[in-house]
Amino acid sequence: MQNLIQRDKNRRKLNTLYEKKRLALKTIIYNRNLPKNIRWRACLELSNLPRNSSKTRLSNRCILTGRTKSVHRNFRISRICLRNLGNAGEICGFKKYSW
Repeated sequence: MQNLIQRDKNRRKLNTLYEKKRLALKTIIYNRNLPKNIRWRACLELSNLPRNSSKTRLSNRCILTGRTKSVHRNFRISRICLRNLGNAGEICGFKKYSW
């Protein structure tokens, strides 16, 4: 699991490095007013960027276990860890409701 967490951290780092460059290249590619050769060159540059720098390669992972499914956005913890930490009283303002 630690390998998956580390891989996700590396992808997030690459994403922040290349985010502005990707955005600039994509705006050039989708701009129909520019000549085709400039747009084509931008497309080639975009394809030469690392794959892991793309935002779609990121996945929400639990920072404690590495679980991908049912991860809470605010805490970045899976529902299982969130419940365990909440029951232990380690999350401030978190209550267990039962009805």
